[in-house]
Amino acid sequence: MSNDTTAERPWRRQALFASLFALGPLFTGAPALATPVLVVDADSRQVLYQEDAGAPWYPASTTKLMTALVVFEALKAGEVTMSTHVTMTRNATKQAFLESGLTLGRAMTLEDALYAVITASANDVAVALAEAVAPDQAAFVARMNKTAERLGLTGTHFSNPNGLFDKANYTTARDLAILGMEVDRSFPGYRRFFQASAVTIDGKEIKSNNLLLTQFSGTIGMKTGFICASGRNIVGLATRGGRRMMVVVLGATTERERNERSAQYLTQAFDGRLPTGAGPVEGLQNKVGAVPEDMRIQLCTDKAAAYEASRDALYPMGLPGQETYLKDRIAEQVHTIKTWVDETVKDVPLPKPRPS
Repeated sequence: MSNDTTAERPWRRQALFASLFALGPLFTGAPALATPVLVVDADSRQVLYQEDAGAPWYPASTTKLMTALVVFEALKAGEVTMSTHVTMTRNATKQAFLESGLTLGRAMTLEDALYAVITASANDVAVALAEAVAPDQAAFVARMNKTAERLGLTGTHFSNPNGLFDKANYTTARDLAILGMEVDRSFPGYRRFFQASAVTIDGKEIKSNNLLLTQFSGTIGMKTGFICASGRNIVGLATRGGRRMMVVVLGATTERERNERSAQYLTQAFDGRLPTGAGPVEGLQNKVGAVPEDMRIQLCTDKAAAYEASRDALYPMGLPGQETYLKDRIAEQVHTIKTWVDETVKDVPLPKPRPS
């Protein structure tokens, strides 16, 4: 599913509000769905602001932060190198929402695969990368969960390396913040993978969905994500004046809402307008055993227009005539990826079922 950016068109917004008011109290009288938010001082690890930070949520492509961490640790251990070949397998090419355009047997270096996974959020390359690091995808996912346990991510469980929908793939804003800070703290030399705003794969450009990279100065990552069940998620990290701030927003309705709200929270954090004294992020409690919110009805059905209008009313930043927190203009960092054919890969078709 493509991302919807039409909310920024005035005629579209008027139509959405017309739908909102037509539905009456369903949206106008009831509070909007609470979606998790967390702002943390990444140096002191103190919580500056939070809403439902321990609520379970589907991570979508923010899952790839853990995929990256497992790969970084494999690099550190000498299990693989940046030159290790990552080849598209049949399993990899079966993944949904493919933008890479890669086919069975195309290969790239592990370094390029990391850019494809983090910047372009390529679901197929995430699986191929997992298969290059571990014996198979299942073994890699086991390492993801073992790492989550080691980090104390008590509200997290992974079932795949790319974040495609699975009821067993869930996390919390608390856990994502801890994960993001661990990636940045342990592997500062790999920040370049999170700072690229676009990649080209064999000449095809794929832009990052993290608009903060090009419109909020000081941004150094990290990852966005979207599936219908989760809404639009982001784990963002920025540095200004020698301070580092992390923001996690889960369940945003549009890219505009996600990017503007993230930039707003970061601006308030750097300006000292968010309270302190909430304690360390590790002190937040996850709602273990709760069921993640499923956003599909609000975002991917005929109710989506009215719900989007209700969120526009709550978070109008960046809409025509409204203040924006994305005021900077930063040059894009584009990483070029060139692939080749791995001649060792054989396409053995699956046997056809016997006629009944």
